[in-house]
Amino acid sequence: MFNLQNLTLYIQIGERNRFVDGIQLENDILIHLSKLQTFVFYICTYTSTNHPVTSLSNDDIQRTFSNVKFGQVGYSMNYIKEFDIRYHIFSLPVIFHRIGHIGNSFTNTIFKNVTCLCVYDGIPFEHEFFLRLARCFSLLESLIIINFKAQSTASVNSEHENTNGSFEVVQYFHLTSLDFVHAHIDYVEQMLNESKTRLPCLTEICIDYHQLKTVTNNFTRDAARLNCINVEEFEFKSLRNHNDDSDDQLIKTQSKDFYAYFPLLKL
Repeated sequence: MFNLQNLTLYIQIGERNRFVDGIQLENDILIHLSKLQTFVFYICTYTSTNHPVTSLSNDDIQRTFSNVKFGQVGYSMNYIKEFDIRYHIFSLPVIFHRIGHIGNSFTNTIFKNVTCLCVYDGIPFEHEFFLRLARCFSLLESLIIINFKAQSTASVNSEHENTNGSFEVVQYFHLTSLDFVHAHIDYVEQMLNESKTRLPCLTEICIDYHQLKTVTNNFTRDAARLNCINVEEFEFKSLRNHNDDSDDQLIKTQSKDFYAYFPLLKL
């Protein structure tokens, strides 16, 4: 591709013992593209316990992007386990609509084009994380939360409805879809409790039915009612036996409280 002038690259790479950085991009790609004028990319490299890697500082990463063709570059690294690491590098501004597996350490970059996001980490997502998420991903429409670690007691206390305004409420003005299938119940509480989060456009939820029933107090709890009032579709996934619960069977056997809680549900 000697005559290539514009390159947009979006890839996710697994099972490696080396992260893709500026030096590798230069040696493996740019050196062969002498006529390249613009290079836009998002690359996520992840390792497993079978491929230990050397930890890099932010300065180490930045030094690998000396080529002017890279332009401004962002990067983020999150540790799921000791050797289970997600390493992201991306051109700024980010033009892509979807990125995945970012964690607590993501930089305060404005991702104005991203509408679909997966968050994944080995340490808890506290309330402050969701505030940063809303500020950096202001047009977010779909969110997948993967985290089995409980929030701190101060963050999750479900009996405290923040009626005195002791912390800032998170607001996702465009979010329509939430996936809690691989999430601790604390994150269901975090997102559906309107004293913590506002979701005026939420229409789809993928969730363990028992978590939904618990957080809504058997579909009677007022604190989660407003965020659920526009929900039209459910996909129920069981975390207890790892088998799908039948949506139709569950919905058909619900009480009047269930239907009052989800008045727009498509049957």
